[in-house]
Amino acid sequence: QVQLVESGGGLVQAGGSLRLSCAASERTFSLYNMGWFRQAPGKEREFVAAITSNTEATAYTDSVKGRFTVSRDNRKNTMYLDMVSLKAEDTGVYSCAVNPNTHWSSRRPTDYNSWGRGTQVTVSS
Repeated sequence: QVQLVESGGGLVQAGGSLRLSCAASERTFSLYNMGWFRQAPGKEREFVAAITSNTEATAYTDSVKGRFTVSRDNRKNTMYLDMVSLKAEDTGVYSCAVNPNTHWSSRRPTDYNSWGRGTQVTVSS
C-alpha cells in the first residue's frame, strides 16, 4: 500500500498563500486518482479537491473554487494543493489520500484509502 506524506502547512494571515505537497512512496502513485481533504477542530473531514491519475480532470468543493488549485507531478510521485486568498475558515488539518474507485471525484472519505497523517494549516484573521 502506498504511503503518503503531506507537507507545506503553516500559519498564514488571511489573504495569504500556501502550497501543500503530498509525496508518495511508490511509483504506482501515477496510477491513482487522488484527493485532498481537510478537518477543522470539532468538525467532520471535508472534501477539498480531487485529481485524476492522468491530470486530465480536477474537482473542487464550492468554497475553494477559484482559490485552490490541485495538480500533480507523476515523475516526482507528488501531488500539490496551491492555496491563495486564504480565509480563516480554511483552517484545518489537510490530508491527502488515494481513491481506488471509479468515481474519481467522490467527496466521501470512505471512498479513499492510504491516508497521510496530514499537515496543519492555520489562517489568522
